[in-house]
Formats: sequence, structure tokens, C-alpha cells
Amino acid sequence: MKHRTIFRLSTLALSSALPIFAACGSEEDPRSGERGDACSRDGSSPCEAGLACDPRADASGFVCGEPASIEGQVRDALAEDVVAGARVVALGADGAPAGDVAYTDDSGRYSVGVSAPRAADGSIAPTAQWTLAVSAAGYEPFPAGPRPAVPISGSQVGAGGTIAAASTEVALLPLTQPELYSLQISGRISAPDPGGTLVVAEGGAGPAPHSIASRSGEFVIFNVPAGTFELAGYKRGQQLERVAVDTRDGSASGALLASAEAPLGNVSGNVNIVNAPGGSATSVVLVPESVFDSRLERGAIPLGLRAPGPPDLPSVSGGFEIDQVPLGNYVVLAAFENDSLVRDPDTSIGGTALQRVTVGTGESVAMSQSFKITEHLAIVGPGVQTPERVAGPVTFRWSDDSSEDRYELELHTALGDLVWEQRAVLAGRGGEDVELAYDGPALTPGMVYQFRVTSFRDRSGESTAISKSEDLRGVFEWYPE
Repeated sequence: MKHRTIFRLSTLALSSALPIFAACGSEEDPRSGERGDACSRDGSSPCEAGLACDPRADASGFVCGEPASIEGQVRDALAEDVVAGARVVALGADGAPAGDVAYTDDSGRYSVGVSAPRAADGSIAPTAQWTLAVSAAGYEPFPAGPRPAVPISGSQVGAGGTIAAASTEVALLPLTQPELYSLQISGRISAPDPGGTLVVAEGGAGPAPHSIASRSGEFVIFNVPAGTFELAGYKRGQQLERVAVDTRDGSASGALLASAEAPLGNVSGNVNIVNAPGGSATSVVLVPESVFDSRLERGAIPLGLRAPGPPDLPSVSGGFEIDQVPLGNYVVLAAFENDSLVRDPDTSIGGTALQRVTVGTGESVAMSQSFKITEHLAIVGPGVQTPERVAGPVTFRWSDDSSEDRYELELHTALGDLVWEQRAVLAGRGGEDVELAYDGPALTPGMVYQFRVTSFRDRSGESTAISKSEDLRGVFEWYPE
């Protein structure tokens, strides 16, 4: 690929972008539609002033309705201070940007206009969903690690089409050594439909700093160390040139990632689901090697690099294929989502280790081994479905695995640090839930933690892992009483 070196700057100015979904039409235009009227985004059938032209939830066309916006606040999870200058991107159910970028003000507040699936009368469909991607200087990005983005629902819409709820409030975790990661790289993508591209500054220590491009293709990568990097963009159906960037003398701006003519590749393989509920199905995702966190065994998933394609529910029970994959090195993860399944933890058999692939231009890559998937070890609390706020003493609970001899439990921070471990938790009794009270080092108020449990069978001096808890469960935010 051709490289272009980017001009180096010592500072980077952040500027708020205007909402992309402005009201269309005008009061003087006789063609302007009222709320509930059909419309089009090409200007041939606009809405009257003050209304937005959005898609109908049943995919039957577009309809005029009251503009929608998501409002909230970004704060420091540990210090309880607000975070100014945080970059907020609202994503639709398919993972693509649903609006333009917003930056938080001095009080940590933001407001971002979003496109919303509509009912026939122009009202926002209750089934509409969005999530937020938030990044800021000196903070870990959100979502990241075990912290999933909590869905924002169309059923939460209030007066004026505004959604302001607990799910629109975001707490960021501060970096442990922010002074080492004080620089930024900004730029844009010059390609059709650039929104949602995962832009990664590769070449340094991993996981690499990254950003999600706005609908217009603008991106800002925070928390970059001094050094030389190669910018890479990842999104299904899009091949981009890679660009050299130098931050040894300060932050860099003006990076331009242009379309590349090289053909895209695809990745195919199989999953083998055993000892799991009947009819079980899972999903498979590709994570660029550069953003993969080996401690937590997860990383940012580029838009569209999933089987089945987003936003479809997990449906893989045998063969799978992810097509239109840009060149790069990937970690392939199966049973990553909350689908009551996990990658079998028994490392003595095939199909249970992490698998990696390299996709060249136009290459079709077939996985050499199938993934062995099994039923999860169910978390009872805290963090059964989504991250949970816990105050005071913590007790970990999970369902008993009927064939185990013991359990191992690990408690990690959302930053990947191991806080506490217990390697010989006694087996459950008669199928009752297993409980273990935490008695480790003092927890940090506001920190996000995740506990993971693995069941083992010990026979003839050998220990075999049987099952484990899911990747995104057991997450909680802790506060003293």
C-alpha cells in the first residue's frame, strides 16, 4: 500500500459538528410534508420546516416526524468530575453512525441528533435502539473491555423527541498513566460511506489507540504516545490505503485515508456446538489483532465484520462466512456475545484455542479448525445481563455445574488488572447456586469490575476445564455503602 506522511502539529483543536439530520423542507414549499406524511431524502418530497425525514421501522419508505436527539453527561467514574471535550458518537442498531459527532461542553453535557426508525404516523418506534461510543483525552474509550454499551431505547423518548435516561449517562475510566498518552491524531476518510470505520493507529504497544469515524468520515484518536504509526481503517466492504503518521514532535492532524482499489477478502469456517441447549446458535466476529486485549480476550469489532451481519441475532450453528473483509491480521472470536454459549475452555482438545487469520487483498481464508462451543456457566449476580451498580459487600453467585469438582474465580478491573483470585472454590450441592463472598483487597469506588468463573473436573491427577461464564456478564460498578 502507498504511504503518505502526515504533517505534525503540537496542538489539536476540537470543534463541535452540526447535527447531520437537519429538518427538511420549508413552510413555503407546497410539497413539504407534515408529520406522518411520506418523504424522501433526495429532496423531491421534503418535510415541512422543523421535521425530519427518517426511515419507517417496517422498511417501507420514509416518513416525516419530530427530530430525535440523545442527551446526557459524561463523567469521570472515579473522581465523579465531569469530562469536557469528550467525543460522542451515536450508533444505530446495525452499528453504523445514526447522527453526527457531538463534544461535551464544560459541564460534561452533550446533545446529538439521531436518525430514528419511525411508526407510520411519524412517531419514533419503541423498537428503535442506539448505543454510544465515547472517547476523551486521558480516559479509556467506552465501550471497551468487559463494558458493553447499554442500549438506548425508542421507548425512552420524552418531550421534544429527546432521550435522556440512565443509559445516556456515561462514566469513563481514567488512564493509569495519562502523561504517556497525551497526544492525538485527527483526520478524515475519503471514501463512499465512511461512517463507522474503525480507525487504528498501529505500530505501538497494544491494544492500539483507535477511533470510530463519524458519518461524514471525521475521526479523532485520543491517547496516542509519541512515536511513528500506520493508520489503518477497518469496515466491511471498504478497503483503505494505509497512512504513516509521526507524533514524535506532537499531535498530528490532517490524516487522509483514501479508498484503495485492492479487492476485499473473506473468512469462512465452522462452529461445533456440543453439550448445549437444543437449537442453540451463536455469532462469530473478527477483531483486528492490533486492538485485541489478550488479558481480557476481546477488542473493538469493526462495523459489519460479524456473522450473521448486524443487527441480526446470533444464528450460526455450523458453517459461517464473513465476506468483504479488508486486509489485515485478525483474531476470530466465536460465542463472544451473551447467547448462553462459550468457547469450550478445555484446551486439551482442538477448536478451543484462540484462532487468528491473516487476510490479504482478495484472499479467501478458510479456518483450519472448527470452533468447539459449549453451554455457559450462568452468572446469577452481580451483572446477570448488563453492568450492575453494587454498594457495600459483594457476593458472587453462579449456577452449579453438575459435573464439576471445583471452580476457579477471577476478579478483574475493566482495565484488565487482576484484583483477586480463588482457585479452589468448593463444588455446589444438589444443583443449588454457588456463592462466594469477596474478601480481597479494598475495591475502588466507581471502578468497573468483572468476575469470571470456570468449572473444573479433577480426575487421576489431571484437571480439565468444563465450562465458564460468558465474556460480557458478571460486570459491576462498585461503590461503598
